[in-house]
Amino acid sequence: MELLLLLIFVIGIAFGYFIRYIYGKKFSSALEAQAKKVYEEAKKTAEEEILKAKQEAKQIIEKERLEFERSTREQRQELLAWERKIRYKEETVDKKYETIERKQKELLDKENRIRQEYLKLDEERKQLLQQQEKQRQILERIAGLSQEEAKKILLQSLEEEVKNEFAIKLKKYEDEFKETAERKAKEILATAMQRVASNVAVDNTTTIISIPDELKGRVIGREGRNIRVFEQLTGVDVIVDDTPETLVISSFDPVRREIARIAMEKLIQDSRIHPARIEEIVEKTKQEFEEYVKHIGEEVAIEVGVPGLHPEILKLLGKLKFRTSYGQNQLQHTKEVAIIAGAIAAEFGADVAFCKRAGLLHDIGKAISHEVEGTHHQISADIARRYGESEKMINAILSHHEGLTEPQSIEAFILAAADAISASRPGARQDIIEHYIRRIEKLEEIAKSFRGVSNAYAIYAGREVRVMVESDRVNDAQLSLLARDIAKKIEAELDYPGQIKVVIIREVRVEDYAK
Repeated sequence: MELLLLLIFVIGIAFGYFIRYIYGKKFSSALEAQAKKVYEEAKKTAEEEILKAKQEAKQIIEKERLEFERSTREQRQELLAWERKIRYKEETVDKKYETIERKQKELLDKENRIRQEYLKLDEERKQLLQQQEKQRQILERIAGLSQEEAKKILLQSLEEEVKNEFAIKLKKYEDEFKETAERKAKEILATAMQRVASNVAVDNTTTIISIPDELKGRVIGREGRNIRVFEQLTGVDVIVDDTPETLVISSFDPVRREIARIAMEKLIQDSRIHPARIEEIVEKTKQEFEEYVKHIGEEVAIEVGVPGLHPEILKLLGKLKFRTSYGQNQLQHTKEVAIIAGAIAAEFGADVAFCKRAGLLHDIGKAISHEVEGTHHQISADIARRYGESEKMINAILSHHEGLTEPQSIEAFILAAADAISASRPGARQDIIEHYIRRIEKLEEIAKSFRGVSNAYAIYAGREVRVMVESDRVNDAQLSLLARDIAKKIEAELDYPGQIKVVIIREVRVEDYAK
């Protein structure tokens, strides 16, 4: 049994070696075939890569060649340009050199000619001296006079001629002195005017205020209640249209317009807009405006250099900012007169401080001339006298317009001259403005003359008059008749272009209190 098992084991091993031999040979053949196939593919891939590398190398070489040719071409063009520039500069230098040589030759020729002419003139001068000596000897022999005696006679005759010439020259110098004095006076005035040269613009009649569009409805109020209250309290016309973020305040009176502007800006900022609040803001604004104009007056006094003015005078001075005379801003005119008067006084050696002070006070009455009877210079003098100004100052104020009062000091003459200079500068004033203001004031005066009218405001440059009536004295049925009567009186008493619209405003207000 064991032998049989051993025999089977040996046969199995032999059979295994046989099977391994048979299949190993087949596997080796397969590997060889696969290796051959891989070799062929690798060879093909290498050939393709080599071909591709050759093509890329060819493209790079071609690209480098083109870049080299372009760079060479640009350098060649640059060299040609430099060559042309150098050739042009060489030609320019050659031309300049030729020109210099030509001018040098001309100068040498001219120098030779001058030298020859000088020698010729020197020779002629010597000959002339010889002839003069011969003539002198002949004259002495003929006249029987020596040279000294002849000199004495000659000097006497020259002295007479000099006296005559001196008289002529003296007359000439006197005329020149008069001309110089007149020119110097003009220069003094021109210097004074130059120091205050400024552009003068006529104040317009409208003020534009920025307002958010969402607040326009509040400004107008229910059925226009808020805007009517504001117009009645301020005396201006408020225009709210479709212009984005814009509200227009219109009035010929710049003081009313300024108060209305400040009050409206406060209302817009506060955004609580109703009749009671409007009344409160407008009243507060009017009080603040008094302090504001006083501050303006103080700034002007400091700027001009006039200390010690009474506070009431400073307020009036500040109000001049909102007044015009013949289209010229009154505060600007007052400052100009003060500075010009001071400059002229400095040139003439007069009292500079007095002239500046007189310049600020000479038209102070125009701040209230629409409220007080009398001419503006008389009102100004009364104000100055009321606040302790000297009689010399009063005379200067009263005499600054020619023919009213005789000036009694050089400072009074200087003030009058400074006022005339400021007023007569080109563009400073427009005479038509005075007639316009008179017409506006007359228009309001006619409207106020009727019974039951509480106030009247001319707007739109006098083309419309707003008339506020007292509700307890004029009823609704009487409004049309009142408007017709006012229009008829305007037609009878006032001259105006076009037409004037009369608007009557009546408002009933009822108040009560919750307790």
